[in-house]
Amino acid sequence: MGTTPASGGTEVEIGEVSSSVRAIDGDALLSGRTLRRIVEAVMQAQDARDRRRAQTRAERRVSSGAVADMDSEWDDRGGGG
Repeated sequence: MGTTPASGGTEVEIGEVSSSVRAIDGDALLSGRTLRRIVEAVMQAQDARDRRRAQTRAERRVSSGAVADMDSEWDDRGGGG
């Protein structure tokens, strides 16, 4: 076989290696179930993003309305302009 290296293991020399490589279609790796789960996860993420955007818009409307109300009160008291 060979000599014993300093690490204590055995050295082995391989003179020839043969292997087979089979090309496959990457799309074929997704089963219908897996694809449905991915689509469901993407749709849930999209729905969550849409809800966050709607909430942000609603909060901005409320904030804008509150500022407008405060400006109006300020003007009513003679503080504006």
